[in-house]
Amino acid sequence: MLNIILFGPPGSGKGTQAKLLEKRFNLVHISTGDLFRYEIGHHTPLGQKAKSYIDKGLLVPDEVTIGMLQNKVEKHSDAAGFIFDGFPRTLPQAEALDAFLAQKHSQIDGLLMLEVDDDEILKRILNRGKTSGRSDDNNEAIIRNRIKVFNEQTAPIFDYYAQKNKSFKINGIGSIEEIADRLAQKVRELSEETTT
Repeated sequence: MLNIILFGPPGSGKGTQAKLLEKRFNLVHISTGDLFRYEIGHHTPLGQKAKSYIDKGLLVPDEVTIGMLQNKVEKHSDAAGFIFDGFPRTLPQAEALDAFLAQKHSQIDGLLMLEVDDDEILKRILNRGKTSGRSDDNNEAIIRNRIKVFNEQTAPIFDYYAQKNKSFKINGIGSIEEIADRLAQKVRELSEETTT
């Protein structure tokens, strides 16, 4: 089993690239945004709990997010591996993910960080905002704050996995295909390491 965290600031192209990797390597793509929409849309107990926080503008607690993630992993017990997109966002989430995978005699094999500078991210998100229907994609101040939150709260996860020699930086600038090829090359290397 091959487990990858696709990592990077908002607008770095994680969602697009995760879908391409999913097809290329037959992995299951787990996006926390999709998980929330599914659980809330299907009125599951975890979905109802998450909605109660979201409706108040609060962050969904880790145990709720992790519960959803565990449900998704359990549903795909025969998967060749997983791509985690948008998770973990904090060190406690990274530790909880490691503990959960360890129970399944598995682990994170690599964190692949898409490196994109702040100006390019801003340009991409504003461009996405023309069609995404998300009001937060059209406000430069909100976008800059999302980047700041990522740098302060989420970026330390790179160091957490780097201490285990599992963090890798991938150039996130170029065409979708060029970036996909760079990521695929690294995934192939990781895949070879897990089978030897």
